[in-house]
Amino acid sequence: MSVSTFVLPDSLSAHEPPEARGVARDAVRLLVSDAESDSHRTFADLPSLLSPGDLIVVNNSATLPAAVRLDRLSVHFSTAREDGTWLVELRRPTLEPYAGGAEGEWLPLPGGATLRLLSRETPRLWRASLDRDVESYLMRYGVPIRYPYVDRDWPLADYQTVFATVRGSAEMPSAGRPFTASLVTELVSRGIRIAPITLHTGVASPEKDEPPYAERFAVPEATARLVNLTRSEGGRVVASGTTVVRALETAVDAEGQVRAASGWTTHIVTPALGVKTVTGIITGLHEPRSSHLMMLTAIAGERTVARSYDAALREGYLWHEFGDSHLLISNKR
Repeated sequence: MSVSTFVLPDSLSAHEPPEARGVARDAVRLLVSDAESDSHRTFADLPSLLSPGDLIVVNNSATLPAAVRLDRLSVHFSTAREDGTWLVELRRPTLEPYAGGAEGEWLPLPGGATLRLLSRETPRLWRASLDRDVESYLMRYGVPIRYPYVDRDWPLADYQTVFATVRGSAEMPSAGRPFTASLVTELVSRGIRIAPITLHTGVASPEKDEPPYAERFAVPEATARLVNLTRSEGGRVVASGTTVVRALETAVDAEGQVRAASGWTTHIVTPALGVKTVTGIITGLHEPRSSHLMMLTAIAGERTVARSYDAALREGYLWHEFGDSHLLISNKR
């Protein structure tokens, strides 16, 4: 199969959190892939799949309840700008994209707030201003963003990871969802290190093949040192999610050393550019033509990614933020 053109059946979309299906967070299925083969495990097996001295880098960004519902629209708050404005996306009550809106238009929001559309930033995103503090407003009036494949609202807690400490993501950094406190304890007790970065995700576009937009990130000095140390000692650096890869690849220098860094990243990982910082990734399963598939190919190679996705489709793995997980390991150290 071609990893960029496969057909995803609706039956393989996860429509609710695994807990609602009677499956614990760390009991979701885990597809384990390397250059030679694929195997089928559960996420709780992760400690036995890594080695002492390996490092997992996680995203500690917490999810905002970033959707505000109106009678005829939903407003999805995506990204805070330095000038206090936000990038927002308008969607219909059906959760389908809404192409309307006009520059200068005022939208009345619940609680007496007003949102002004200032300018169209991209074909689907507006730069907008709210007449009050956005994060405080969202914590009172917002709900988590969801897309049509999720058929009802779920509590914000279902969209948080065990690592979530820094509020700011429009959508859950979902690769971290299957981790639990007890699993983290087991990993650490086996000598597997865990270190954080922060990258606040913006809104995705399930309908279109779009590269990610600029996102805010921070790689702390301690994490940069651990990445460099792990690689120098021959350990594996495994990213928990595409957001982690994006942050680390933004912070790496020409000699391949990760440096402390923060700000905005527009970096897009492609097979042509390759990766300098990670030797594996824990991630969900991505849609056809997604830019994330280019990143997976950069890490593990097209043949491995294509073979693993064929296995995921054949074995009925579940896609999207409430779905199953995939551990991809490169044969490079």
